[in-house]
Amino acid sequence: MSDRLAPDGNNIRPPRGTAGYARVADALAVQYEEVTFSEVHRDVLGLVPAVPARILDIGAGTGRDAAALAALGHSVVAVEPTTELRLLGQRIHAGSAIDWVDDALPDLALPQCPGRFDAIFATAVWMHLDAGERRQAMARVADLLMSGGRFFVNLRHGPVPDGRIMFDVSAAETGELGAANRLRKILSSERSDLYGRGGVRWSSLVLQA
Repeated sequence: MSDRLAPDGNNIRPPRGTAGYARVADALAVQYEEVTFSEVHRDVLGLVPAVPARILDIGAGTGRDAAALAALGHSVVAVEPTTELRLLGQRIHAGSAIDWVDDALPDLALPQCPGRFDAIFATAVWMHLDAGERRQAMARVADLLMSGGRFFVNLRHGPVPDGRIMFDVSAAETGELGAANRLRKILSSERSDLYGRGGVRWSSLVLQA
């Protein structure tokens, strides 16, 4: 369940894309943490800011990527709407300088962390948004990027696990959405699944404001 509150004090309904994650959070924590930031993002490492920057990690899970970025000296905001994953991440990476936030696309209000970012990551997040939400989310990402800032998005393709809500996404559509919001595609690559899951593959894109 989510513990986010609306301005009137009522609970905000968890985003539908988080369905199925809370009940297997412990197992997912093991899975997420057994691969490294460098392995997941090997195709785009050369485009990650080389100097300390302000970075937003959307759908941070247990904070694997956020912790790696913080260790490089970046100022990192980790957004994770699934309470169970967020609490695990805060425990696993307790020594990391990460600002944890309960929020989600497509709205992503971020009232606790105003301002823009030099880089934004969304890893295994985009497929949880339907077509309308993806349009709204890309506009929001563009608003949150500094001039010259980069959006790193990993797209999952393949069978949908039981209990999850996912939609077909493509690198082509994602690039077009970025272009419609003045984000220029500077990299696009494909790779197989790091866990060896049959039928699962990934696209990596970097879009620049």
